[in-house]
Amino acid sequence: MNRFLKSRELLLTGIIMVMVAGFASRAQGFAEPRNLANIFNDTSILIMLALAQMTVILTKSIDLSVAANLAFTGMAVAMTNAAFPDLPLVVLIIMALGIGAALGAINGFLVWSLQIPPIVVTLGTLTIYRGMAFVLSGGSWVNAHQMTATFLNVPRTEILGLPVLSWIAVLVIAFMWFLLTRTPFGRAAYASGGNATAAVYAGINIGRTRFFAFVLSGAMAGLCSYLWVSRYAVAYVDIASGFELDSVAACVIGGISIAGGIGSVAGAVLGSLFLGVIKNALPVIGISPFAQMAISGVVIVLAVVFNARAEARKGRIILRDRANTEVSA
Repeated sequence: MNRFLKSRELLLTGIIMVMVAGFASRAQGFAEPRNLANIFNDTSILIMLALAQMTVILTKSIDLSVAANLAFTGMAVAMTNAAFPDLPLVVLIIMALGIGAALGAINGFLVWSLQIPPIVVTLGTLTIYRGMAFVLSGGSWVNAHQMTATFLNVPRTEILGLPVLSWIAVLVIAFMWFLLTRTPFGRAAYASGGNATAAVYAGINIGRTRFFAFVLSGAMAGLCSYLWVSRYAVAYVDIASGFELDSVAACVIGGISIAGGIGSVAGAVLGSLFLGVIKNALPVIGISPFAQMAISGVVIVLAVVFNARAEARKGRIILRDRANTEVSA
């Protein structure tokens, strides 16, 4: 029981299960496998953005422009599909990844080379990228009838009972787990945020690591731009508005430390699912949109407090162990 309470992932899993059971008592069929699969599908894009955000946060940075990146890239890809309907889908997906990565590289360059604080950079590019989406589209929408059937239907096609969108999220989860736990980049990301001084002595280029984290975040936003536009069959300037905060919230709830260097892929996924369950359940049981916002805000604040207390407790334990070692010596 003590291990359960100390493990953020196990605790979140238990809370999500209790939530699902509680909501199922108010809404018949909520806990059925088909509905749970729909919740996962609805949360897939948030999961991918949260994993991208997590990578940046691990390096002691933050990317507030992911949703604006998604909006601009999604508009560009949708307009390209409408203007050139014979263009293969794979070309459009590569285009989305490329544009997203380029916008992420701009953030990374400003943070790395010019030493501008990440929150300032990405707050600025958030507005710039939204403005670029408006300029590109002239404020107009790209609707379903302007897009090709292949462009719209591929993420919705079901394989083994799950849409392709869900399977892409599963592949991204596996890829991010491998990248952050089994590669030099992953070790560098944790080290850069966990102990910058030690990372420098270990030969890690912190600026370059942050740069590639922003590029990865941008590329993920680019992938999500196509998935968002095809899933909802519309592209407009304000798509994914507020999703940058949702991605940060999912990370915080999942135990990823804003101070950097602490967090897991499982935590980011569970934090996203936690928000996904809440957002799917509250309308079903008749909670107003304003109350939903308040509840989500309270959850985020509680998660931040929980993280701060957990980190302070770990710090006290480390200091105590160090003091005991010195006394023994």
